[in-house]
Amino acid sequence: MRNISDLIEQYLKHMLQDSPEGAVEIQRNELADRFSCVPSQINYVISTRFTLEKGYIVESKRGGGGYIRIQRVDLPALITIQSHIHDTIGNCVEQSAAEGLIYQLEEAGLVTKREGNLLRAAVDRETIAVKLPQRDEIRARILRAMLISLLAK
Repeated sequence: MRNISDLIEQYLKHMLQDSPEGAVEIQRNELADRFSCVPSQINYVISTRFTLEKGYIVESKRGGGGYIRIQRVDLPALITIQSHIHDTIGNCVEQSAAEGLIYQLEEAGLVTKREGNLLRAAVDRETIAVKLPQRDEIRARILRAMLISLLAK
């Protein structure tokens, strides 16, 4: 059985998918009522699952009539993916940024879930068991090489 966070995430992603402009505006309290949860649960889902690293821009307006706007940021066209990867990764990359990029690529359908799992395993801090900053440099090299290989299908 899925937990409430998964249900909220899927609901919001479905709304985004159905939105012609690729953005949705929601009211936190209304969404909390819909899922019979506290508004802080909505905040948790948005702050952990709709991050810039995962390909989303979130804006919020507080006060009466306030809203939360979630917008999907699409990856560049396949022709410029290599450049995007190089810009995102650079010479070193933290694990959270690497995982965010992998998530974006999965969401865009450019890598499968299985390929994403392999990428995550290869760049995990437990796999690359060296001290920082060398770990982030090694992670960047591994991730860049694997993605270039995968995306050159």
